[in-house]
Amino acid sequence: MRYLYGLGILCCLVLWSSCRNDFETVASTGNLEFSKDTVYLDTVFSNIGSSTYNLKVYNRSNEDINIPSVRLGQGEASNYRLNVDGIPGRVFENVQVLAKDSIFIFVETTLDINNLPTNANDFLYTDQILFDTGGNQQKVELVTLVKDAVFLYPAQLSDGTVETLNLGVDENGEDILIEGFFLDDTELTFTNEKPYVIYGYAAVPSNKTLTVEAGARVHFHNSSGILVAENGSMKVMGLPSNDPEAMENEVIFEGDRLEPSFADIPGQWGTIWFTSGSVGNEFNYATIKNSSVGLLLEDSPLTLKNVQIYNNANIGLLARTGAIDGENIVINNSGQSSLAIQLGGSYEFRHSTFANYWTSSFRSFPAVSLDNTLETENDIFVADLIKANFTNCIIYGNERREFSLNQNTGAAFNFNFTNSLVRFEDPTGEFDNEPLYDFTNNALYTATKFNLDPVFQDTELNNFNIESGTSGAENIGKDNIAPPKDLNGIDRGTPPDAGAYETTVFPED
Repeated sequence: MRYLYGLGILCCLVLWSSCRNDFETVASTGNLEFSKDTVYLDTVFSNIGSSTYNLKVYNRSNEDINIPSVRLGQGEASNYRLNVDGIPGRVFENVQVLAKDSIFIFVETTLDINNLPTNANDFLYTDQILFDTGGNQQKVELVTLVKDAVFLYPAQLSDGTVETLNLGVDENGEDILIEGFFLDDTELTFTNEKPYVIYGYAAVPSNKTLTVEAGARVHFHNSSGILVAENGSMKVMGLPSNDPEAMENEVIFEGDRLEPSFADIPGQWGTIWFTSGSVGNEFNYATIKNSSVGLLLEDSPLTLKNVQIYNNANIGLLARTGAIDGENIVINNSGQSSLAIQLGGSYEFRHSTFANYWTSSFRSFPAVSLDNTLETENDIFVADLIKANFTNCIIYGNERREFSLNQNTGAAFNFNFTNSLVRFEDPTGEFDNEPLYDFTNNALYTATKFNLDPVFQDTELNNFNIESGTSGAENIGKDNIAPPKDLNGIDRGTPPDAGAYETTVFPED
């Protein structure tokens, strides 16, 4: 009996479902609603695919409807691609939307600016998604800005592999290879005429100089960067900008994803790498953002003036036996340290702000670390820290201790903080008997202040202006220390403020 009863219920369900036609629909009457009337696909480079964007189409009525056609205005010739409720294409017929329900339409594009009707470096490409025809037709606009660019990438070799650079051998005698290529003589000047997009590592050959002119924009694909070989050099010749938002004269290095959602994402590309023995390197008015390591310096000289380094997955400026002269530098938001000095070297920093307000994950490294060693899997190398002088600087962040000192007594370890503001809190006296952390020692800590809030304007937006009247860095600097102007181009006061910026009055909220 139970079996017969269950069979009867099953038969009833089958008969009921067969009598109901879920696909009985009424024609669309032009009353669809959309999540947006225009889909803006953010700026893309020529021949690089966009992100995927979505549009939601609503049927607010009480009846299932049938849309006779959903298509791109340019049909199959359009450079946009659609996916309508899981089906890819450019033209669709009889699209059904259930009552009080909705469907998704996904949109993406890949454009070759050379195939578009313009000779400009930028082109606004548009189309429409058309729903139905005639008097019931509705539409949603599609808009994409396409940028032309100079693309630099490794060659594809005859055996199907990609051109590589040989970095030497590892501890097992194996070649260390990375995807990359040497720039030829025609590629050694980056202008501001078009952006540059680099795939792999673009290497500056020995005895050659890469010159990056004011206003240039350099973009890197994932795991890409610039490498400067022994006796090669790199000169970044940015200038002050009139518009602080456009930064029209500065040089900017960043990833090749132009969507706003990628504007501040760390780790989108590799690094700018000065290998051992590179010479004459200098950066002026440059911003480096969203890398794994902003600048990597190995046994080479580097001059930094008016340089900002932000959003580094690992380290902002990593120097190993380097020789750096820097002023008006700002580094922030690093997964490890903003400045890491390893294996000694010689360093002079003036009026610079080394901050770290990283919040993307747990951080166990301070904003600034000084070390005269380098530890590998099998060895510990030691070299003299000839000097590491910080004058009129700020070292601060969202951790209680924002600098560390790691000395191997087998080599020199010389450092000094002069008229600077440093965060180092030790409420339990853990470092009371550590002579390197004796903050009363004027030979190491000359007129330096500790744990006074610098009152930065907005650390989340990498805005490290400091507030007049409240900043702990105000008027603590030493006079007559270059540069005479701050990173905003404002004259230094007497006495000057510590850090890259003079104090300013913040606008009211």
